[in-house]
Amino acid sequence: MLTQLIHTKNLNDSEILALLERANAFLHQEATPPNLTHKRIVALFFENSTRTIASFQMAASRLGAYFSVFNVQKSSASKGETLLDTLHNLEAMGLDLLITRHHHSSSAIYFAKHLNCAFINAGSGTLAHPTQALLDLLTLYNHFKGALEGKTIAIVGDIKNSRVANSNMELLPRFGMRVILVAPPHFLPPTSLPTTHSLQEALEVADVVMGLRTQTERHCLQTYGSLKDYAKDFCLRGALLGKRQIPILHPGPVHRNIDIEDALLDDPRCQVLEQVKLGVFLRMALMESMLAS
Repeated sequence: MLTQLIHTKNLNDSEILALLERANAFLHQEATPPNLTHKRIVALFFENSTRTIASFQMAASRLGAYFSVFNVQKSSASKGETLLDTLHNLEAMGLDLLITRHHHSSSAIYFAKHLNCAFINAGSGTLAHPTQALLDLLTLYNHFKGALEGKTIAIVGDIKNSRVANSNMELLPRFGMRVILVAPPHFLPPTSLPTTHSLQEALEVADVVMGLRTQTERHCLQTYGSLKDYAKDFCLRGALLGKRQIPILHPGPVHRNIDIEDALLDDPRCQVLEQVKLGVFLRMALMESMLAS
């Protein structure tokens, strides 16, 4: 049984497919969620979050588990308490699962090393965001009715600083998808994957497109004169897609008219809210697999 999810490599392909099927069973009300009223879950987030923390909270509620958000800003960390002591104190209170987000890429590895309870990485620096990648996979799995082999996804934007991109770059090829990275040169990491600086070129061959937020908070230097300058070349627009029935994904938060234009967010091809919806059921399936006994 999985007890720690640091990145998607912690799960093998059969385990992932089982999670997708279980999530869909919850989605279609074909399975009764287990009663986890005796389980205690804490979210310890050192970075802001809307969708992820609310999604975990909703998933825990549907499972009947107790869910608490630990307020880091009002904790004893402000008095000099070490992170290790914070972890040990929380665990001593009878914690069953800790969910964390932290700005350092190595944080999830550190947390997992020092915890005995179950652990989920909900985002660590630029390293990984495994549950986001899993819900992205579920979104595509459902859209293409399981036929992912040979499909091409264009991931567009600030790839170098994106933990979501890193997780999807590892996960999606395992299920037969081809990944093309689309970004200006300074937003591309070292990679063996196909890359291009032309959004139009990528869209000509893509079956799916995923936009990313430009993470200016992670940039050491100014990389564009303005986000509007960036958007001229890399904003997803209806004029570029034409009438092609290509699903549009984005992990959020979306910078409107920078990552994706307003009109496309309201377009039936946009799967952003579907990703959010499916994220609840995917996280239900994951927490059930880690806590039900």
